[in-house]
Amino acid sequence: MLDRVLEPEVMDTEEDAHDYETIDNESVNADFVAQALELAPPNGRVIDIGTGPGHIAILLAQRAPGLSVVAVDLGEHMLALARKNAVAAGLGDRLRVVRADAKATGFDDGSFDMLVSNSLAHHIPEPRAFFAEVMRLVRPEGGLLIKDLHRATSEAEHQRLVDRYAGDCTARQRQLFSDSLHAALTVAEVAALCAAAGLASVNVRRCSDRHWCVERRASALA
Repeated sequence: MLDRVLEPEVMDTEEDAHDYETIDNESVNADFVAQALELAPPNGRVIDIGTGPGHIAILLAQRAPGLSVVAVDLGEHMLALARKNAVAAGLGDRLRVVRADAKATGFDDGSFDMLVSNSLAHHIPEPRAFFAEVMRLVRPEGGLLIKDLHRATSEAEHQRLVDRYAGDCTARQRQLFSDSLHAALTVAEVAALCAAAGLASVNVRRCSDRHWCVERRASALA
């Protein structure tokens, strides 16, 4: 297994936000939301941590009228895009965009019936605090979908993934993807973090050639 090489925790330049916004993630986001809706309650509050430009939060709110979504990020340029996209989607008070740190969001314990997070954990140098915050935010019977990149076992595998999934991107976007792969966690590391945080009844698995997932289906609301 390759060693983990950290990248910046916050993507907070205008160039970062533009590069992320212009990557074609439409099908990836649609698949993530479909997976999330299989685990989500029919009604309740959902938090999307590390929302970036807000695409997943918007799609989730559009496809699940019974859910209200809070979308959080720490990068101001990302949040500016998320707010613009939320207004364009016309979701009103069913989608709030808030600046918050994934490791200490400031929301009350058990505030949410579902938590989703896509491609965030690899940005966090010490992800133990993030998983502890996940445990704190979601009610014990709440749903979870956390998905992120999986670190490669070798440089050859790493390069194959970059060529396959970023081959048509700009040189900067390819470098960002490569850096993210180097900073990613493994299934074993994530399982250990979930256990340390006390997250119960979760399924931690390798869900593609480049991703891991943490899943938990929400039970009925009390």
